[in-house]
Amino acid sequence: MAPLQTLLSLANIITALAVMNFLAFAAFGLDKARAEQGAWQIREETLLQLAFFGGTLGAYAGRAVFRHKTRKQPFCGRLHFIAGLQLCMAVFLVVFLW
Repeated sequence: MAPLQTLLSLANIITALAVMNFLAFAAFGLDKARAEQGAWQIREETLLQLAFFGGTLGAYAGRAVFRHKTRKQPFCGRLHFIAGLQLCMAVFLVVFLW
């Protein structure tokens, strides 16, 4: 099997997505705790990058569980944009590569 095919195996993709979602969820929890303590917070760009690189579900779960950044604009709009972009990409991959 070619190295790229090995790297992009279904098991590796699922593992990477699970890790990214865990990291995004944990980042929202840490950011909320730090905000409550008045300490430094995780940059919004970092939270959005975690979502962009596969942690969207973890980001949404973290927002809901920790009630963090649920009304903050333009953060919410950017997160929704990332989720929509990923949904479009998933539909494209299923339709054209299945």
